[in-house]
Amino acid sequence: MMAGPGLYVNSGSRNRHGPGFVATDMKPDHPPITGPAPRPRSQAESAARLTSLKKTAARKFRRQQRSERRSTPERSRGKRPWWRSVILILALALLPFLVLVRVSVWSYASFGAPTWLALGAGALFTLAIVGVYGVRISARLTGKARVRLAFTHVALPITLVYCGYALVYLSSANAKSDAVKTYYTSLHPIFRLALSTAILFDRDLVVTDVRRIPSDYVAMGLPVSEASLHYRQADGYVHAVDIRTIGRPAWRTGATALYFRFMGLRTLRHVGTADHLHVSLPMRE
Repeated sequence: MMAGPGLYVNSGSRNRHGPGFVATDMKPDHPPITGPAPRPRSQAESAARLTSLKKTAARKFRRQQRSERRSTPERSRGKRPWWRSVILILALALLPFLVLVRVSVWSYASFGAPTWLALGAGALFTLAIVGVYGVRISARLTGKARVRLAFTHVALPITLVYCGYALVYLSSANAKSDAVKTYYTSLHPIFRLALSTAILFDRDLVVTDVRRIPSDYVAMGLPVSEASLHYRQADGYVHAVDIRTIGRPAWRTGATALYFRFMGLRTLRHVGTADHLHVSLPMRE
């Protein structure tokens, strides 16, 4: 029996549509799946895929943690004690200057590097430290690490300006007399860096003597010292200064001596004509 175009009904069969209704050429809703069956993954492929998924999930988790830390108020994370923050800031601020002096003295006195090469080595280390500071600060403020800007527009000018200042200038407040200030540039360049950095830490430091000649010892009633580092040495520079100790607390004089020794210079407490701290830069080995 034909029930419509393309639809045949078997009148002798029974089903849920009623007596004698059987559809013989109804088409399925979806075409049949053709082609080869998907190949099951091997154990190695499954392990590799699982490892990749774990790495992706770990990266997303770390990214989410960083985002939460940035958005979490400082109070909820817990602040470090204020004194620790102050110490950290001071240490970071002083580090470039200390490295400048220490590396320069070390290169000159221990490795025998020429004066200006040793000074350049110290300046290079200082440039690197200040540059890293600039990169970190730019990344924190702008979200982008501006390496070139930090080194060429921040670190390089700061290093050059400080070195130039330390090499040519001594304040009248830190010199006992005009003669001391005049002879300042006859002092060894690395010694000038060390002395200027000490004055940076101690604004009341006073240099009482720099350059001497044999007749100066006679005038002071002292025996003439043939090996005095206050004389101009073979390299053309004076290698010693005297620093005032009278009227200064003992701890301050001790701290000054400790600084110079840590920088690689030598110190000696003299009580000849007047109590003072004698500081000298060793001759190059």
